[in-house]
Amino acid sequence: MSTFIKNLPKVELHCHIEGTFEPELMFSIAERNGISMPYANIEALRQAYNFKELQDFLDIYYQGMNVLQTEQDFFDLTWAYLERIHQDNVRHTEIFFDPQGHVSRKIPFEVVVNGISTALQKAEQDFDISSELIMCFLRHLDQDDAFRMLELAEPFRESIIGVGLDSSERGNPPEKFEQVFSAAREKGYLGVAHAGEEGPPAYIYSALDNLNVNRIDHGNSCLEDSKLVARLVKEKMPLTVCPLSNTRLCVVEEMAKHPLKRMLELDLQVTINSDDPAYFGGYMDDNFNAVNDALGLSEDEITRLSYNAIDASFTSDTRKAALHKELNQYRRSHAIG
Repeated sequence: MSTFIKNLPKVELHCHIEGTFEPELMFSIAERNGISMPYANIEALRQAYNFKELQDFLDIYYQGMNVLQTEQDFFDLTWAYLERIHQDNVRHTEIFFDPQGHVSRKIPFEVVVNGISTALQKAEQDFDISSELIMCFLRHLDQDDAFRMLELAEPFRESIIGVGLDSSERGNPPEKFEQVFSAAREKGYLGVAHAGEEGPPAYIYSALDNLNVNRIDHGNSCLEDSKLVARLVKEKMPLTVCPLSNTRLCVVEEMAKHPLKRMLELDLQVTINSDDPAYFGGYMDDNFNAVNDALGLSEDEITRLSYNAIDASFTSDTRKAALHKELNQYRRSHAIG
């Protein structure tokens, strides 16, 4: 099954580009920019990746951002991620970026977007990996700051397909950002939101009803509410689940108890994603293999996860059709039996 997974055409819908910052690259860019790191070496930084909850991770996540200064830095970060997912046969990716974490450090918005976008364009040329870019609002900040990002993004409208909501979920319900999401929809942006990772089912309801999102990021807690599950199934609302992230942040006690298989059995449109792979121990293949090893997924279930991701993506109908065709051909010719 690991070989089947390795060669399976995949689509990633939930990955924070700042969360792909491997320690080796972080130290290299810090040295290039003359920035001292609060860790003695790469191994000391890796040791800090033992998180007890989401906030533990976020503290290091924002610290890592500080070394990113130039367009070349953002290109290098994004390109390293794209080279890595090419090894896992990811054929389309939709990545998040957090402009507030950079603009607040006096890094111009255009430096961030241009660096990331140049790498995405190169990956399409070199690897035939298509992509979309989603700008996330940090939910621990206020809505006025999110509106500021929406204004700064205006010159780059063609490069950014949607807006999202991430960072500390507890105490920051989706409705806090209802107005900025409404304004973004009027401008033509699609919407996604982290909900139900550490937050209750009420946060998922709010993301649906107040933000009118097109996808729910994570969504684990939906299983606590049967009416919510029925609604998600009826509306075919995609859930971008991140298994290794869930265990590393103690959202799920152990992989054997992960709800992914139950979600599939309930006919939820669940997908597999890496979230912040540098911090959580794995990219796409690692996540697929982890859930397969722990939950014993069938070949059909593994394949269904990829079909779900294609259908849930924000890419063009033409690209979706091409991805479906590629996956269909793979399923026919590489079936284990």
